[in-house]
Amino acid sequence: MISDYFLIAATALLSVTILATASLRGWQGWLSLKTRELEMHRPEIEGGAVNGAARIEIADLKERIRKLEAIAAGVDL
Repeated sequence: MISDYFLIAATALLSVTILATASLRGWQGWLSLKTRELEMHRPEIEGGAVNGAARIEIADLKERIRKLEAIAAGVDL
């Protein structure tokens, strides 16, 4: 009788351990996939600079666009 309960408990513990291990590996795989995707889509600008310099250049381009739109609309800056 006790060995039956022990067998059920051991089986349940083993199944939970297997499921947890499989889930953890899947999670780590998903995280590494997302990390690779983020690394592939980094914006590069002239000279190979990334991140901070790219943000500065994008902000500069937005400012230029804003000025050109103002000129096209006839607004004096």
